[in-house]
Amino acid sequence: MLASVLPAAASSMSMGREPAVDLHNVLLDWQWSPFSIAVVVALLASASWYVTAVDRLDARGTHWSSWRTVSWIAGLFTIALALCSSVATYTNFTFVAHVMQHLLLMVIAPPLLALAAPMTLILQTTRRSWKSLVLKTLHSRVFAVIRNPVPVFFLYYLSMYAFFLTGALGYAMDHMWLMDLINLGFLAGATLFWWPMVGQDPIPRWNMNPGFKMINLLIGIPIESFLGVALLMKATPVASMYTLASTHTGGGVLWAATEFATVIALAPIYSQWTHADARAAKRIDARIDAGETIGPPVFEGHGIAATLKALRRD
Repeated sequence: MLASVLPAAASSMSMGREPAVDLHNVLLDWQWSPFSIAVVVALLASASWYVTAVDRLDARGTHWSSWRTVSWIAGLFTIALALCSSVATYTNFTFVAHVMQHLLLMVIAPPLLALAAPMTLILQTTRRSWKSLVLKTLHSRVFAVIRNPVPVFFLYYLSMYAFFLTGALGYAMDHMWLMDLINLGFLAGATLFWWPMVGQDPIPRWNMNPGFKMINLLIGIPIESFLGVALLMKATPVASMYTLASTHTGGGVLWAATEFATVIALAPIYSQWTHADARAAKRIDARIDAGETIGPPVFEGHGIAATLKALRRD
């Protein structure tokens, strides 16, 4: 029964007709192109690796937060929704769906994956040879350049302008193989942006202070707002396959959703910030209990006091 329903649901897209927006199509109108199948296989493999690695830790008696596992699975499922579900199907007909795909790939999936601490899991569960390879990569000059927060910041925000406010979107939608590659590029770039923002993994050379993480996100609010306003004020559709009304609605969704996501993302960053101060206070208390003489406070690390000191110094 299901095998007969899925091809029928997907046929509307292949025939060039816009599928009706109803519960049936939203749930079942998934894409089954070679690219979509490859994505599903890769996501299932990633999920299998993560769960197996966590089981390996449990067998050794090492605790791993179940919330991290949930975050990883949720992040992978979000990518599947963006690239394989009805969201991807509707991008051929309405800009609102394209904005939703963009949000799933750049605003929702990367933070969820980062919160799962995959690099920490790799280093705790793989063989020594793989650990050495991962550490060598993380400490390489190439990674230092790629992970530099300055170009990553501009890439994350300005790439949206270049894609939505030029003819790039229309050209990519007329060449779906290119659109698929661009979507993967958006996902990779957003991962580089969000990994140090909310992630639990230590990042060599660019382990950003939580206070500066919050500043980094707050700076992006007017940038994202201006893009949403620019789309709302466009006099022509953003691409030939979309209507002007869809362009305006998509701009409004992009504006509201990115601002909301930014506010939500501040919560785990603030939690990391306050925990850093709590850990620093415990270390000082332990030194006092041990009879050490504590001089004037020297604020190091990633707490609130350290951030304020760094701001005064700069």
